[in-house]
Amino acid sequence: MVVKNFGCAVFGINATIVVVETNINSGKYFFMVGLPDNAVKESHQRVSAAIKNIGLHMPRGREITVNLAPADIRKEGSAYDMAIALGILAASDQLSAQRFAEFVVMGELSLDGEVRPIKGALPIALEAKKHGFKGVVVPSANSREAAIVEGLEVIGVDHLRQVVDFFDGRADLQRTTVDIAAEFAASTANYLVDISDVRGQENIKRAFEIAAAGGHNVILIGPPGAGKTMLAKRLPTILPPLHIEEALETTKIHSVAGKLRKEDSLLSVRPFRSPHHTISDVALVGGGSFPQPGEISLAHNGVLFLDELPEFQRTVLEVLRQPLEDRVITISRAKFTVEYPASFMLVAAMNPCPCGYYNHPEKECVCPPGVVQKYLNKISGPLLDRIDIHVEVTPVAFSELSSERLSEKSADVRERVVRARKLQEQRYVEDPIHCNAQMSSQQVRRICRIDASGQAILQKAMERLGLSARAYDRILKVARTIADLGGSTDIRTEHLAEAIQYRSLDREGWAG
Repeated sequence: MVVKNFGCAVFGINATIVVVETNINSGKYFFMVGLPDNAVKESHQRVSAAIKNIGLHMPRGREITVNLAPADIRKEGSAYDMAIALGILAASDQLSAQRFAEFVVMGELSLDGEVRPIKGALPIALEAKKHGFKGVVVPSANSREAAIVEGLEVIGVDHLRQVVDFFDGRADLQRTTVDIAAEFAASTANYLVDISDVRGQENIKRAFEIAAAGGHNVILIGPPGAGKTMLAKRLPTILPPLHIEEALETTKIHSVAGKLRKEDSLLSVRPFRSPHHTISDVALVGGGSFPQPGEISLAHNGVLFLDELPEFQRTVLEVLRQPLEDRVITISRAKFTVEYPASFMLVAAMNPCPCGYYNHPEKECVCPPGVVQKYLNKISGPLLDRIDIHVEVTPVAFSELSSERLSEKSADVRERVVRARKLQEQRYVEDPIHCNAQMSSQQVRRICRIDASGQAILQKAMERLGLSARAYDRILKVARTIADLGGSTDIRTEHLAEAIQYRSLDREGWAG
């Protein structure tokens, strides 16, 4: 007798329904077909032990064939254990298969029948709803993330015995429910740090406010101990709260990567990823023999912070170029291609030279001639081209460190940022972009118009400071954001003047 129940295979951040077909005939072998990997093949031993340990039996002296259809899609991981166990029990008449068509079942089994967590519960739940299933049966640890999907029964289980009793009609398990709106509202500004923790550095806080309002990439250059890392870690606190759609997409990525905690349902704060400079290009972009999202995708809708930028391998930094432009990562393999979204803000921090004290107001730089330029050359022009704001960070004076004067809180800054973003949403309502940083060259010419006095100041700045041609578009984008923060419809000369000062690294002779 052939029994069919349903599971899911996850590819990228999407899932595909998999039909688990189980047939028992006379014979003595166990066959697993449908392109399973080693982890799926090993489920035979896990399933066999789990069934015996809950007081039921594996069919003896019988040939068991399990087919995972569609058979031309590769199946990976241990999440099919529970579906395979139910199929064997139903095919051997130990369990009723009447309700199998209503539910998608996924979960890893331990040898004593305990159900362990899986990756990608949210994409699985979304796919189940899309195909009209009544609900999903998943491990309890994954039930909250699956419960985000409205109109779907989510049943969290801890043991195979519970699942058997549920499908036999002997137990009615508790449905997991999540009030998305309430949770979202309660935790959107749930940050442990605040920008008011930073003493002084008002000019850099202003630069961060502009970057947050326009979605601009930032690079911080300054000596050790000036507060670059401290400032960067507080950037997410002034970014606009996630929309429901953004939160859902971000949660999907973290679900696929297995980064969600048991208590998490919907990620409501923007991600902040800070990889070490020894990271490989594959770990940053994503991939591997079984592709997984990398740090770039995990930072989607949030911030990717690269501390000590010149210390990263050149090949690692160069892979950032395409995602910064296209806002998507495509990982191609011989038999399939997966796409991961990668719309993030890049914040980089670096010392100006190997010793760290070039341009320091008090300490002397001890680097030999030419070393500063060589150090900066570790960062390629095309990568710097994609960074809109360059900020020089100077050490904080003792008087500011010891001052009792209260600084502006993140909530106040965030309020202004949200106002500026709303203006941009209205401006780009017909375009596929969301903020000023994403403007193309054609849109810059159309939207960022400046008068004759603005043209004159920009020309003078480019000639006097030796700014490169690529700085022109960047200055106009940043000026447009500064105008939005000020509530101005036009870009005025003061907006341009402020934007020009954020192009430090473009100046000829900056590094001697």
